[in-house]
Amino acid sequence: MKKGIVVPLVLFILAAGSAGLWSFMHSPHARGVQSPDGHAHEAKTMYNCAMHPQYISDKPGNCPICGMKLVPMDKGKAGVATNDSASGIHIDPTTVQNMGVRTELVERRDLRTEIRTSGKVKVDESKLTIVNARVMGYAEKLNVAVTGQKVAKGQALLELYSPDLVSTQEEYLQALRYAKGMGGMEETGSRELVESSRRRLLNWGISAAEIKTLESLGHARNTLAIASPASGVVLEKMVVQGQNITPGMELYKIADLSKVWVVASIYQRDLAVARSGAEADVEMSYLPGKPFKGKVTFVSPVLDEQTKTAEVRIEVANTPSLDLKPEMFATVRIHSAILRKVVAVPEQAIIRSGRRTIAIIATGGGYFEPREVKLGAAADDYVEVVEGLREGEKLVISSQFLIDSESNLKAAIQQLQAAPAEDSATRMDSGMGK
Repeated sequence: MKKGIVVPLVLFILAAGSAGLWSFMHSPHARGVQSPDGHAHEAKTMYNCAMHPQYISDKPGNCPICGMKLVPMDKGKAGVATNDSASGIHIDPTTVQNMGVRTELVERRDLRTEIRTSGKVKVDESKLTIVNARVMGYAEKLNVAVTGQKVAKGQALLELYSPDLVSTQEEYLQALRYAKGMGGMEETGSRELVESSRRRLLNWGISAAEIKTLESLGHARNTLAIASPASGVVLEKMVVQGQNITPGMELYKIADLSKVWVVASIYQRDLAVARSGAEADVEMSYLPGKPFKGKVTFVSPVLDEQTKTAEVRIEVANTPSLDLKPEMFATVRIHSAILRKVVAVPEQAIIRSGRRTIAIIATGGGYFEPREVKLGAAADDYVEVVEGLREGEKLVISSQFLIDSESNLKAAIQQLQAAPAEDSATRMDSGMGK
């Protein structure tokens, strides 16, 4: 039965049942009311519809729901069972067949909850590097002139001309000559002078290899190379050739894309599944059937005020060809830990009324028992039953809404049948008292 028509159907069934119940209430013979002489008359034959057993009438005719001819009810099976071999509500086998009732044994199975949501590929912030200028000068030559270019750690990004660098190079070379003239680097003053000049060059972004080249040349160079501090891809280039450069100016933004983040949003109800360390699958629309394995590394400690969702960060290893590109959209599936051998039943077999959650058990011999259950995790169209069902019981998995309506209606009829008898007993007691 499609979920979209469940509520209207149940309301229609109850409305039709109420019509039968009204006619039943107004039949004194059907209620077994005593005659004035004190003798009880035999209950009148009642009729119901084979397709809609919840409709009950005290006279033959046609069902107002489907138009089928009403059939006499079995007087011995009209109410709730009271024998020792079975319990619950009894429904005629023909009616059960017409309802299309199907059952399934309650079993234990492994469950693994899955959250499906969308996400976006982002740069791993821990692998993002900004290259900035540390000394005033001019961009004499750009060795890396375009964005998207791959660079290696130590690779020269640009040639920088700076009067300050030139003077510092000369100071360094003079310090080396002085140290050699003093008989080596052993003398404390000369050693400190060399190290001071060397540190200035390093702090300005000049690599140790460049300093080694300077020592071998023996004279200052007009330009020195600014090296890349990390391997990766140039995401942004903020400098052009010949540009005046000032200290603190950002020159390049470089990101290592060997690992990326996939950032997704999840609702509060899914926080139990999306825990740090949970496994996840990431799929890209342009690479169907090729999921990427990842792991949840971060769950936001606060919810977004507008969407009421929490941000989840999934770390995924990229391919050598960098198939996962920043700002791409992705489909994300986050998996919970596997629940081993739990009692689980099909989702469609559960009746949720708002206040109660009901499952219908077939107890045998045409008897059915509504059972209140407590549910746990849900996965793959199955739901865990924490309380209320046992392994091996026979569960109704179709037409359970009709059986539940039948049960409620017959319970109401029994209460109405009991009421006149109690009233008669009260009147008799009152008469004897007089």
